[in-house]
Amino acid sequence: MRSAMTVRHLISIGGASPLDLGYETVTPRKARWNGSLRQPCGLHADVTQDRPTRSDARPDPFAIALLRHGLIRPEQPGSAASARHSSAAGDCVPPHGTLAEDDLLAAARDHFGAPFVDPLSPPPEAAAIDRLGLGFCQRHGILPLRRAGAVTMVATSRPEAFARLRPVIEAQIGPVLMALAPAASIARALMLVRGSQIAHTAETRVTADLSCRDWGGIGLRLIAAAMAASLLASVANFPISTGLSLLFLALGSMVLSTLMKLVCAIATLRHRPLPPPCPAAGPLPGVSLLVALYHESDIAPRLIRRLSRLDYPRDLLEVVLAVEAEDHSTRAALENAGLPAWMRIVVVPPGRVKTKPRALNVALDHCQGAIIGVYDAEDAPEADQIRRVVAHFRQSDSGLACIQGVLDYYNPATNWIARMFTIEYAAWFRLILPGVARLGLMVPLGGTTLFFRRDVLEELGAWDSHNVTEDADLGIRLARAGYRTGLLSTVTREEANCRPFPWVRQRSRWIKGHMMTWIVHMRSPLRLWREVGTRAFLGFQVMFLCAALQTLLAPLLWSFWIIALGFSHPLAEALPAGLTWAMLGAFLFSAAVDFTLGWLALKQAGHRISKFWVFTLHFYQPLATFAGLKALWELITRPFYWDKTSHGIFDTVEAGCGAGRKKPSG
Repeated sequence: MRSAMTVRHLISIGGASPLDLGYETVTPRKARWNGSLRQPCGLHADVTQDRPTRSDARPDPFAIALLRHGLIRPEQPGSAASARHSSAAGDCVPPHGTLAEDDLLAAARDHFGAPFVDPLSPPPEAAAIDRLGLGFCQRHGILPLRRAGAVTMVATSRPEAFARLRPVIEAQIGPVLMALAPAASIARALMLVRGSQIAHTAETRVTADLSCRDWGGIGLRLIAAAMAASLLASVANFPISTGLSLLFLALGSMVLSTLMKLVCAIATLRHRPLPPPCPAAGPLPGVSLLVALYHESDIAPRLIRRLSRLDYPRDLLEVVLAVEAEDHSTRAALENAGLPAWMRIVVVPPGRVKTKPRALNVALDHCQGAIIGVYDAEDAPEADQIRRVVAHFRQSDSGLACIQGVLDYYNPATNWIARMFTIEYAAWFRLILPGVARLGLMVPLGGTTLFFRRDVLEELGAWDSHNVTEDADLGIRLARAGYRTGLLSTVTREEANCRPFPWVRQRSRWIKGHMMTWIVHMRSPLRLWREVGTRAFLGFQVMFLCAALQTLLAPLLWSFWIIALGFSHPLAEALPAGLTWAMLGAFLFSAAVDFTLGWLALKQAGHRISKFWVFTLHFYQPLATFAGLKALWELITRPFYWDKTSHGIFDTVEAGCGAGRKKPSG
């Protein structure tokens, strides 16, 4: 009798069913942007439109049931929480972001009379999934199971939102009966039936002309071998001419890179920092934070503690932890750490490549927020970071699509490499990168503390799964599409990778990805130039091409140090005296700029490490050349290989959050 009553209540057509009471029916549509983020309530509510006021607004029956059972607390009229969750229409789903899933589903079973089901037994109906759309099912936590006559049973992990989606579902698969299942079970069932499709979609979201996925193969290796043979033949037959050509290429790259760093730093220093944006009044948007984890069982519990310090309403915040299917140790560590209700694991199915951007693409389809943030496993963001990001988005115009925060290290004094890495990051994120944005150049994004407008991110195809610096590539694609990236002075601290061989492996991945990004976007130079303009086009050449050439050809410049030891240099003897002095001046100019920017950046960052360490920066650069040579080799032989960085080895943030830091100046 109970099941018959449930069917009559849940599939009634043409009248109000128990699911319909107090809910407004909407049809999903592509979000539009009007320069503000407004969200009546819930993570997935429309962020661009205020709902019309309705005088006959009724309280949500399910919320009343939850309140009656003591699972949610009443909000005081006029409080911030009340304003945040109130809907002018009075028909918004209640916020359940902090409610345990078991409690929510049990309350839904009692309130709606919906049965619990096992989505894996029997397997779900693949054809119905395809009609609804795999991404739709993933995002909303629903799964069409089986048909019983004209009715399809649909499992959901979010019963409070089912009525809002029901008209959309029924338009595709006919009358439905709601059933209940945990989100993890629904995700496993979707991966069982459509795992290969999930992987393929994640790997091909970016259009082929802007992706590097077609790079490689035997043809590329033959071309590379022919070019290497030609270079060796040129060196053997015309050593002086070839050497001078490479020398001028190295010098030109060094001078252009140095000038660009100097100009960008001046642009940053001439601009008076704006005060932090004031928190905007009105409803807050939902924010989804993505973290891709692979073999991170040691640091996973610390990540949960650090993200738990974020000051943002838990019912408007979700953390999606993307873990590879075979990475059982990381998944077990997360589960044993006791994930709060607003954090969840998404399993990434096996595919052709195993990269961070592929995992992010899979996780994106499970997100509900209007703003998408990206963190790394070892990150420790400032507590007010999300609120500042939201305020910055609200106070900016519609062209701002991405916000990049400042990255810094919580172990700057571990050893000499950590000090050099800290100086390098301080100069890049505090002086150079803000100037890049201020000058209207294309901003190569860093891999973490990134926040995107979700609609723009999906419009661009999200991340290129095959690019091992997916962040820099996405920054270029944002600029090509006419969007801006803004810099925000909110800091995320992470672990400095300060062992020599792991440092080289990490840096080789970065250099390889930057080389690949330059190759992809220079497939059609005229098109790129028309899309971004002359200034940004030239800046792109300096940031990517000149930086790579400077790294790879640096040994040729270092070879001139033998002159100081009393030895002769064949290229120096072939140069006019004036050019030799000009080359020496270029060396000194480059060193002076690096030392000055490092000194100023350390002062801004407020680290306690001595600023005199900046004078050892040039002894740090050979590591980058080793990494560059490795990157060049892998660009030909293993272009999509992700040389993973291990985390948690020098993790001091839990023991001493302020170690190695003092209050920043200014």
